[in-house]
Amino acid sequence: MARNANNLEKLASIDAQLRLLAPGKVSEDDKLVEYDALLLDRFLDILQDLHGEDLKETVQECYELSAEYEGKHDPQKLEELGNVLTSLDPGDSIVIASSFSHMLNLANLAEEVQIAYRRRIKLKKGDFADENSATTESDIEETLKRLVVQLKKSPEEVFDALKNQTVDLVFTAHPTQSVRRSLLQKHGRIRNCLAQLYAKDITPDDKQELDEALQREIQAAFRTDEIRRTPPTPQDEMRAGMSYFHETIWKGVPKFLRRVDTALKNIGINERLPYNAPLIQFSSWMGGDRDGNPRVTPEVTRDVCLLARMMAANLYYSQIEDLMFELSMWRCSEELRVRANELHRSSRKDAKHYIEFWKKVPSNEPYRVILGDVRDKLYHTRERSRHLLASGISDIPEESTFTDVEQFLEPLELCYRSLCASGDRAIADGSLLDFLRQVSTFGLSLVRLDIRQESDRHTDVIDAITQHLGIGSYRDWPEEKRQEWLLSELSGKRPLFGPDLPKTEEISDVLETLHVIAELPSDNFEAYIISMATSPSDVLAVELLQRECHVKKPLRVVPLFEKLADLEAAPAALARLFSIDWYKNRIDGKQEVMIGYSDSGKDAGRFSAAWQLYKAQEELIKVAKQYGVKLTMFHGRGGTVGRGGGPTHLAILSQPPDTIHGSLRVTVQGEVIEQSFGEEHLCFRTLQRFTAATLEHGMHPPVSPKPEWRALMDEMAVVATEEYRSIVFQEPRFVEYFRLATPETEYGRMNIGSRPSKRKPSGGIESLRAIPWIFAWTQTRFHLPVWLGFGAAFKHILEKDIRNFHMLQEMYNEWPFFRVTIDLVEMVFAKGDPGIAALYDKLLVSDDLWSFGERLRTNYEETKHLLLQVAGHKHLLEENPYLKQRLRLRHSYITTLNVCQACTLKRIRDPSFHVKVRPHLSKEIVDSSKSAAELVKLNPTSEYAPGLEDTLILTMKGIAAGMQNTG
Repeated sequence: MARNANNLEKLASIDAQLRLLAPGKVSEDDKLVEYDALLLDRFLDILQDLHGEDLKETVQECYELSAEYEGKHDPQKLEELGNVLTSLDPGDSIVIASSFSHMLNLANLAEEVQIAYRRRIKLKKGDFADENSATTESDIEETLKRLVVQLKKSPEEVFDALKNQTVDLVFTAHPTQSVRRSLLQKHGRIRNCLAQLYAKDITPDDKQELDEALQREIQAAFRTDEIRRTPPTPQDEMRAGMSYFHETIWKGVPKFLRRVDTALKNIGINERLPYNAPLIQFSSWMGGDRDGNPRVTPEVTRDVCLLARMMAANLYYSQIEDLMFELSMWRCSEELRVRANELHRSSRKDAKHYIEFWKKVPSNEPYRVILGDVRDKLYHTRERSRHLLASGISDIPEESTFTDVEQFLEPLELCYRSLCASGDRAIADGSLLDFLRQVSTFGLSLVRLDIRQESDRHTDVIDAITQHLGIGSYRDWPEEKRQEWLLSELSGKRPLFGPDLPKTEEISDVLETLHVIAELPSDNFEAYIISMATSPSDVLAVELLQRECHVKKPLRVVPLFEKLADLEAAPAALARLFSIDWYKNRIDGKQEVMIGYSDSGKDAGRFSAAWQLYKAQEELIKVAKQYGVKLTMFHGRGGTVGRGGGPTHLAILSQPPDTIHGSLRVTVQGEVIEQSFGEEHLCFRTLQRFTAATLEHGMHPPVSPKPEWRALMDEMAVVATEEYRSIVFQEPRFVEYFRLATPETEYGRMNIGSRPSKRKPSGGIESLRAIPWIFAWTQTRFHLPVWLGFGAAFKHILEKDIRNFHMLQEMYNEWPFFRVTIDLVEMVFAKGDPGIAALYDKLLVSDDLWSFGERLRTNYEETKHLLLQVAGHKHLLEENPYLKQRLRLRHSYITTLNVCQACTLKRIRDPSFHVKVRPHLSKEIVDSSKSAAELVKLNPTSEYAPGLEDTLILTMKGIAAGMQNTG
């Protein structure tokens, strides 16, 4: 869009400010500032067209004040910014908040294009040694070569380890994706336009057309309502999660596996990875995780399973005809020709609607005959699932569908064998091999569903049964008596209850869920997770209930240990479980245990939780080895550092030795799904990272900590826990301060998830879910749950003996776990700003609590100083200039949103807070009465003054985009 010279000068000033914040390039291939400036210019053009020069200049004024604050951290600049923002009409406030939220999304897209560009440059150069790639990336080819060349593993050892390795990525619907799916799709198109604009071979005409497309997409995204007006249902969450399979994962998996084949060939293995090697698997909690979520009912679980089954059949069906046309050859094995002739004869007799198809299939194209039968069964499989989903009944007989994956694989394997036997292996290893790998990975269910339920719910059901039988209250029995009774019933055959069992709504929910599991095909399900598990009876109770509800193929039962005390007691609980003969026979030498990062961090702070999780894994593995059981660790990680998040490569390689050993399950939550699978190149990179890091951990385990390191960690963890709990749980003013100083009480208005923010409607911090707990502190850039406790631990150790300083530095330099722990907290400090937190205090916290907030901010600064000393750094992120640059570009946008949020919260919470409002700036809104009416119409259920709720939600979403984690 052309502008006159004066307008261009005005638009350029914001770019100049941007370049002041990030002077120079961090490398020769750094185009981030250029990308960011282009997107910003295009957006400001659009903003001026839509809302006028005055509002565009207000955006620029806010940005410049934010940039000045970020340069000198002068609180006066925040006050000036607050004066500008509080003087705005409510309609203009919404536009300003939306503009900065949108600019942050554009900045994130510029980062993604830059990262992809640098990755391509490195691949062309064959250079994987820069940008800290050894610690942040896991290229599969580089990893295989390093294992063979540097670590002296034989190619055969590597191949054997790889084909027996499993990484199961479990998609969860925790409410952490604050960006609507419709916006994510538009962001993807903006990203593609930007990447193509900077292609070397672009023509002037192409450039002009791409620039126009870029502006269209930016405007379309800006004009799309960012706010979800109603909470998503679990089915909505599942559909959103499954959309990634359709868009990137479905085709990304065979593409990635071909890259693995190439990497193997380059180390001397002239054999492809077997199509059924379980290298990558996918599971889901969407529609199965009912822990504290009353909206996940048995009907929901049934719906999501049928929906996934229908989607899987449809994806296969959409590809099968292409495969039929590809396999047009006539040479085949005798085995296949006999089958084709049988199918040809029987199918022509069976149904009239097949006749036209079979007329078109010549008898000398036997592969098409076989695949035509597969196509028909896929059609019936899809339609039967669709009927069952819509009405609960279907007139399509089950025998005309695929009911298990072996039925599906058998004709495909027959075609593969025949092609190989006929001298056509090259053809067999084309699309057919890709298809086989898809079937092996996704099965008939696309993803397998985990069921998660709280242990107390199972106790309620068993208690109702024992009371109905007249043998007492199970709830009141000691653990030994519970186990004895459960085992006696598991060894017997009598039914325990009938339809006359008295049931509460909660009891019915547990039993009906198990009946759904029994009713649907077993390949819909993966594991049954018990949250808040503490003892063997928790596991045995679920085993008994599965039997009583006639689950033909019982789900494996997985205890989840979360809080600090539960993690400490977990090894002993597992040992007691393995000592039960009935259970040992049941599991056939395999057990899975889930460890929770979220609630453990909320319970004791990040430092103590990380160390206890590390020790618990070590002890659990020891117990499993003692009883001859292969243990798989299931890591319940969130997106933020406070909930166990961090770079995939670092997270895996910092785990204790022998705890992964070729078998890993890990949750992929909320916005992390988009960051990992939102684009084809992201999907490919994610699969590489998980696969390569898991292989490297198994074949080249990290060092074990020295005894003196352990002793130091134990001592520091005690101090860190004491410090954390003394403030979070024991300080009488803390809950009041937390709820005043953060937007925690307003969090639920975002409608970003189907589950309530609390497990119980009443209660304090302990009843609050880990996600809103982290989210609230992330919004104010104070990040208290991440760093609280670190400073006290370091201070205690250093005051006790100055020689401990050298040991801490030794630990940082030699022990991956400790280094990762410190580096992640350093990154959080780089994102933080106590000056912003102080502004929230000034506007929102009562005078008598100001000293408490000041004390916390002093703790923050002391902790940051000590952390830098331990890491041997003078400045935050001095070893990661790329991240440092990205954060500096983002922070000025975020600061405006922080000030806007704090001022909006003040206006919401304090009705007596009045400001002098300027006349309207936006040319879209003509007068005050129309503005208010339009705003009320947009959000008719809000009890706040017109415009305030939308402004608040937009600031929450924008800050979340800027911090790149929402929980």
